[in-house]
Amino acid sequence: MRALVTGAAGFVGSHFVDRLIAEGWEVVGVDNLLTGDAANLENARRHSAFRFVECDVAAPGFADGVAAPARPDLIAHLASPASPVDYAAHPLETMAANSAGTDACARAAVMCKARLLYASTSETYGDPLEHPQHETYWGNVNPVGPRSPYDESKRFGEALVMAYIRARGLRATIVRIFNTYGPRMRAHDGRVIPAFVDQALHGRAMSIYGDGSQTRSFCYVSDLVDGLFKAATSERALGEVINLGNPREYTVLEVAKLVSRVCAVREEFRFAPMPVDDPARRCPDISRATTLLDWVPRVELQEGLQKTIACDRDKA
Repeated sequence: MRALVTGAAGFVGSHFVDRLIAEGWEVVGVDNLLTGDAANLENARRHSAFRFVECDVAAPGFADGVAAPARPDLIAHLASPASPVDYAAHPLETMAANSAGTDACARAAVMCKARLLYASTSETYGDPLEHPQHETYWGNVNPVGPRSPYDESKRFGEALVMAYIRARGLRATIVRIFNTYGPRMRAHDGRVIPAFVDQALHGRAMSIYGDGSQTRSFCYVSDLVDGLFKAATSERALGEVINLGNPREYTVLEVAKLVSRVCAVREEFRFAPMPVDDPARRCPDISRATTLLDWVPRVELQEGLQKTIACDRDKA
């Protein structure tokens, strides 16, 4: 079996590449390295089953020039800036990856008779009025706010994939990824756990927006990748939209205190105003993933933090 993975040098993409190789797949990894890091593919490059192509999934000709010649059985479209820092710095590139890039991946999948896995996001729910969020919830999104280049382009990507399913017979699955953490995250990408870990390890006060009572659910990357692999290979997942995340909910302040304990540093926090459109609560209903994929996350937050922090200390 052969897979083409866009966003292969990213945090999630590189871990998914490693999983595919471990499962015996040949993998073509694609990334323009806008926010990805070639060092994330160090493990993959040791294998003859892996080949890397540096290019932009949204560039003209990607479907005919890169994706189709790769002759994949699976196209996993994971390419997109995904952190608040990145999509604020690269709003147009973010929208292109999730619009033109998604179209290119879907067209290539139809041409190759391949399956498409489209990595969407919990950001499609916006600042949700429903809790926890089920896949049938349409969301509460500001279409012109500062987060819109990411969440609205992901929503468009979902609509595009479903149009290909209905009009062209595309075999595809959409996964909505909730907060994920683990090794290979960049310290300064604006997400909660890498920011807290970096600040704790360097003796700085942790930055908390608002009063820290807003909640998130955190999924360790190996659990997420297991869900991605099952979603990409299960016949029951075809045509479905599936939440992937850990339903255990924590306040941001609870996470900061836990990071302090795991890092063995004293608690020190710096409070700042909440960013515009930052959601107050975010937690997935994963009953569909459990039913269709027999998937549940298994790594508890403290265990995942210990693994993540150990890796960051090794790099320091």
